[in-house]
Amino acid sequence: MEQDLVRRVKNDPNYHKLVKTRSRYGWMLTWAVMVAYYGFTALNAFDKEFMAGKIGDGVMSRGVPLGLFVILFTVAVTGIYVRRANREFDALTDAIHKNAAAPAKQAEQVSA
Repeated sequence: MEQDLVRRVKNDPNYHKLVKTRSRYGWMLTWAVMVAYYGFTALNAFDKEFMAGKIGDGVMSRGVPLGLFVILFTVAVTGIYVRRANREFDALTDAIHKNAAAPAKQAEQVSA
């Protein structure tokens, strides 16, 4: 019975769409965060003068708002992923559950 359920899920076109879309989207967002994080780290390592440069006449260096940007960007990317997951990925997951459970319900009705 368990193998039959696995087979039904793996043969479901919604499953293939979910895996492909979610993987591609997840990797795209991962790369965006990595570029921001490693870009910030590279600026710290290789262009200290730029990062230490003051903003206007104040005492704050450019590194502080750039670091804050990296943090806020990561939070925003997480929110973007969650929003899409709640709208699209959860709907696909529900469709997969319904399609996988349908033959089991039919078998119960036949045996009853």
